Amino acid sequence: MLAMDQGMVEEWLSEFKTLPDSAVPTYAASLKDKGALVPALYKVIRENYSDLLEPVCHQLFEFYRSGEPQLQRFTLQFLPELLWSLLSVSAARDPHTSGCIEALLLGIYNLEIVDKDGQSKVLSFTVPSLSKPSVYHEPSAIGSIALTEGALANHGLSRVVYSGPHLQRETFTAQNRFDVLTFLLLCYNAALSYMTAPSLQSLCQFSSRVCICGYPRQQMRRYKGISTRLTVTSEFLVQLITGIHYALCNGEVELGSKALDDVLYRAQLELFPEALLVGNAIKSSLHGAALKNNNKEGARSIQVEITPTSSRISRNAVTSLSIRGHRWKRHGETENDAAVGGVAVPEISVTGVSGERMPNGDSLRPRPDGRAQPDCDPLGGASEVSMDPRGHDSGTRGQEVRRQKSINNPIK
Repeated sequence: MLAMDQGMVEEWLSEFKTLPDSAVPTYAASLKDKGALVPALYKVIRENYSDLLEPVCHQLFEFYRSGEPQLQRFTLQFLPELLWSLLSVSAARDPHTSGCIEALLLGIYNLEIVDKDGQSKVLSFTVPSLSKPSVYHEPSAIGSIALTEGALANHGLSRVVYSGPHLQRETFTAQNRFDVLTFLLLCYNAALSYMTAPSLQSLCQFSSRVCICGYPRQQMRRYKGISTRLTVTSEFLVQLITGIHYALCNGEVELGSKALDDVLYRAQLELFPEALLVGNAIKSSLHGAALKNNNKEGARSIQVEITPTSSRISRNAVTSLSIRGHRWKRHGETENDAAVGGVAVPEISVTGVSGERMPNGDSLRPRPDGRAQPDCDPLGGASEVSMDPRGHDSGTRGQEVRRQKSINNPIK
């Protein structure tokens, strides 16, 4: 470590101790202007035997315990590097060099699992419903959903998943190590939009190292660090993928792509279904997307595909208003069709002979002399119809009588 970097770190360690409580917010806002301080602190954390490591860890814990959001985010940006230092030292079976890092991580964990009153927190997460649009999907793009009784009963209901309460931890063990580390990554992912580019790069490098150490891919990546396989859990990999997804969409395309491939590689070896599901879903959503490398200084975001905003109701949708105003037309109906009592009579052909239609469905055949002649009855009798509208009822009854006589006395 250079003497200039060491002097800068020592100055940083001393100035916070003399600050009054009223000057803490102003000091927290000024930290982002110290561009050379963050790389110097990274060097201290990577050197496990540095004399400055213990005071730096203590200072970072004091930042987090102050409750000032900007100071807490300043500490969180070093979390990936701190996690790697802890795991690499644990794999090398040299726990004496990681005592201060363990104390820092356990301190952050114990502060996060309780509220301001010292009561255990219960975190809640709302699972989005596929029937409602979100930033990740549009219901219209999924396809039609069957309107079953169960689907209607669950429509509009939100599923809430709870995490906690979490137990206080005083030391790391083989059983609780990844429970604590997974929760710390959850806290880190909650502040991803505030993380700097070096922090996102550190997250991607940490993800690749954890997943490939001790496996054949380590030689392909030409990583010459530790060669001991590190134990991981599916929940831990899911949190890594969440951070990698954000890094991919915010300038770290090369490192993020390698990290995502390495995490999926390890998830396949371990047969972790949750990590495979989330990782492959993100990889498919980014397939062919135009991810830009120059987005490091722009607005922080996650790239998703959203269908264009359009009218939710089709112009041809059948509504009660459209049914009342719709004019139903029968097949083959013309304007010359007659109506009885204002009701249109369907067109019925009895004999198949074209001619003038009568109100009761009979037709008049044209005769050679130009006069209309009624069609013959299907049974051979002639049907005589009165053309006088006033005598329509009596004519109809008379027609029925004459038709009966013609049936009893068929024409020979």
